[in-house]
Amino acid sequence: MDPTQLIPHALPIPVEWGWFYFFQVLTFILHILVMNIMLGASVIALVHHLRGKADTEALTKSISTKLPFTIAFAVNFGVAPLLFMQVLYGQFLYTSSVLMAVYWLGIVGLVIVAYASAYIYDFRYVPLGSLRTIFIAVTTLCLLVTAFIFTNNMTFMLSPASWATYFDNPWGTLLNLSDPTVLPRYLHFVASSIAVAGLALAIFYRIKVKNDPAAQRWVRHGMNWYAYTTMVQMALGLWFLSALPEPVKHLLLGGSLPHTLIFAFSASLGIFSISNALRYNVGTSTALSLTTVILMILLRDMVRDAYLTPYFQVNDRVVTGQYLPLALFILILAAGLCVVAWMLRTAATDSEVRS
Repeated sequence: MDPTQLIPHALPIPVEWGWFYFFQVLTFILHILVMNIMLGASVIALVHHLRGKADTEALTKSISTKLPFTIAFAVNFGVAPLLFMQVLYGQFLYTSSVLMAVYWLGIVGLVIVAYASAYIYDFRYVPLGSLRTIFIAVTTLCLLVTAFIFTNNMTFMLSPASWATYFDNPWGTLLNLSDPTVLPRYLHFVASSIAVAGLALAIFYRIKVKNDPAAQRWVRHGMNWYAYTTMVQMALGLWFLSALPEPVKHLLLGGSLPHTLIFAFSASLGIFSISNALRYNVGTSTALSLTTVILMILLRDMVRDAYLTPYFQVNDRVVTGQYLPLALFILILAAGLCVVAWMLRTAATDSEVRS
């Protein structure tokens, strides 16, 4: 079957596609940073509970108070980039979501369970005793499964040729498990989340060092998490690269100057960030890591377009020229960011505040 026959027609968009792409990248940067901290911090806390060392309780207690905040922000910050993705690539994303509808809709339940378990882990931290491990494990498992479902959908939308499997399974229970990139992409994401969470812990305790010299221990601890999981992440990145289709891989390895430069530069920055992290240089590691994240997001989008090139060019979208919704969105986004900044400032200065 010709896969192009399975792709719905692209609907007109109100303004030029570049506006949607700009805001998709901007909001996705905010989302991915908070999401990485959310998932990575839960993994770090779980590891420490499983190890059972009492001297790390100060760290896990600190994570417990912040985990509900990060889940809330990750979910809310994730709405905008997903909507922009649907505007630009809706005919692909909607289709893949329908093919795996049971799992895709199940994300709602998974996030609710993760959120509830994180709240119990926070508010009942002391009375729970050894049961803390169970509640943080539930939160971590739900978040890991959610990430796996997202990975399947984001890869499924890139391969219309595999959509024909619907005719053998029309019940919304398809997964893109035959794609060799799914597992390395997923593990690469999980490793990056742990690394970013480690860096976030180091930043948090670096700020506390002025009032609590003992916090220096956790600065070094967070930087170690960042350095060593970034090494793992880069190894998984090579696996991910090798699993890409040859035409896409060729673009990254010299076939296209923009693709190759961004790939090489982001990899180099990642290596430099590891060396700085091993020297516990929090500021430089943070700047290098943030730049790497932004470049990898851009490269991710370029890889997506390379996958879809045989079927679709985003710059070919029909534009209707309706700019009022865009203006309203910009105003509401600015107001929303101001509210979020106020909430973060209030939460940081008021020990009684809870999400």
